[in-house]
Amino acid sequence: MLFSSIPFLFYFFPIVLICYFAVPRVAKNAVLFLSSLVFYAWGEPRYVLIMLASILVGYIAGILIEKLKGKKSQKVVLGVAIAMCIAALGYFKYVDFFITNFNAVTHLSVPLLRIALPIGISFYSFQIISYLVDVYRGETTAQKNFIKLGAYVALFAQLIAGPIVRYSDIAKQLTDRKHSFEQIFQGIKRFIIGLSKKILIANVLGELVDVFRKTSEPTVGFYWIYAVAFSLHLYFDFSGYSDMAIGIGRIFGFDFPENFNYPFISGSITEFWRRWHMSLGSWFRDYVYIPLGGNRVNKIKWIRNILVVWMLTGFWHGAEWTFIIWGLLFALLLMIEKTPFGGFLKKCKPVAHIYVTMIILLSFVLFNSGGVSQMVGDFKGLFGAAGIAGWNAQTGYYLRSYAIVILIAAIGATPLPTKLITMLQSKMLGTDKATIAVWSILEIVFVLGLLIICTAFLVDGSFNPFLYFRF
Repeated sequence: MLFSSIPFLFYFFPIVLICYFAVPRVAKNAVLFLSSLVFYAWGEPRYVLIMLASILVGYIAGILIEKLKGKKSQKVVLGVAIAMCIAALGYFKYVDFFITNFNAVTHLSVPLLRIALPIGISFYSFQIISYLVDVYRGETTAQKNFIKLGAYVALFAQLIAGPIVRYSDIAKQLTDRKHSFEQIFQGIKRFIIGLSKKILIANVLGELVDVFRKTSEPTVGFYWIYAVAFSLHLYFDFSGYSDMAIGIGRIFGFDFPENFNYPFISGSITEFWRRWHMSLGSWFRDYVYIPLGGNRVNKIKWIRNILVVWMLTGFWHGAEWTFIIWGLLFALLLMIEKTPFGGFLKKCKPVAHIYVTMIILLSFVLFNSGGVSQMVGDFKGLFGAAGIAGWNAQTGYYLRSYAIVILIAAIGATPLPTKLITMLQSKMLGTDKATIAVWSILEIVFVLGLLIICTAFLVDGSFNPFLYFRF
């Protein structure tokens, strides 16, 4: 089930809200857990068993790890539990990738299993692993209530595409969280803003991406328009989902971590990855990079650590060599920025922003390649080595057709709109109560207007899955 769908917006979510606020506090987590299982089972009922099995492994292992503290068997339990999580993820997500490459090397013809990827497994597997490691480190206590742990792992608000919420971040909220009309309104507003980013910007840019992929007359100019459109499409699709997840969490009394912080204004690739998909970056830092030694090792091991982390980051996104190349590209760039080149970027901001923009556009073209051959073809097209024209009438037509939404997206990807709204709000706070009341009413009308417009697009539109469904 999609957040950006009529069944979710007008059937599932309202029913869950009514049930959630109708039951006593002691039953609220059970409502969230059961409704999350329904949400997950909407399109893939059989995979609910995989999720329940993963939760059960995390539940039992967490209790055992806490009981065995100080004993050698504690690490064994941790290792076995993590191995089981990774095995499930590896089987469903990567088995065909390994079979394909095995066949290529051995010239055999082992048949592919063609297993469907359970939605959300990349995210909930990481959440269970982080929970177990935190219990092992003594940073949190094991959850003795299966329903509470299940609500944390399966919570539909962030199940599909994150943010990756750590158990320690919401452990207290699972037991005692507060609700208020102000918090609920802020959650609804954040959700509708995210929905608007998805429906009104990401989906429209996605249409342009599809047009490019289907055209029989690509040009160098169209390749660059595609690079810009896809980069903004991915940002608004993914950050829109994160906004919706954070908004739903807030309605239910949870404070989920932010996942994006205007990454396109970054002055280096290092800064970009501190602003883009922040929950994933911090996960790999705390559970892979630092345990490997981080940067407190000799240079050879540090290079190894960077390469391992970014190869895994790329591979986490998908079972294709292009994702591994994508991850290793960023590893190389991050290492280069540790040289005097990084200092130069800090001193020369205009050059830094041009450098970051170009790298991000090219990296997302690589990210969206369907394979190595398409990747090579895309880069040839971008740099005029594909034997195609630089521009034609069709390219000009599509640029004019989508220029306004590209411009809105480019501005919306910066802090400028938020700063303008914050400035207006601060001025309103210093005025009389009547003006503040009018502002509040206008805010409600604006949010409702966005919801009506998004609903109209959904009624008139088609299936619009989030990009991270496939990761």
